[in-house]
Amino acid sequence: MLKGLIKKYNKTHEDKLPMITPHSLRHIFCANMANKGMHPNTLQYIMSHASIIMTLGYYAHGSFSSVKAKIGRLSA
Repeated sequence: MLKGLIKKYNKTHEDKLPMITPHSLRHIFCANMANKGMHPNTLQYIMSHASIIMTLGYYAHGSFSSVKAKIGRLSA
């Protein structure tokens, strides 16, 4: 269904959407929650991962801005 909606949108709009899958929406949601500071164990539960290693490996990457913000909080 999602694929059909994207095709229909791309036929009538100049700015094309990339191919989006339900899995990519799941990944984006979880990555955003990790970047906003959601605890990895909570993400593991939401994503139904059997192992925390899976959650940490895919979704809990640090970014320069998140590291800078955390260091700023520690030094304050």
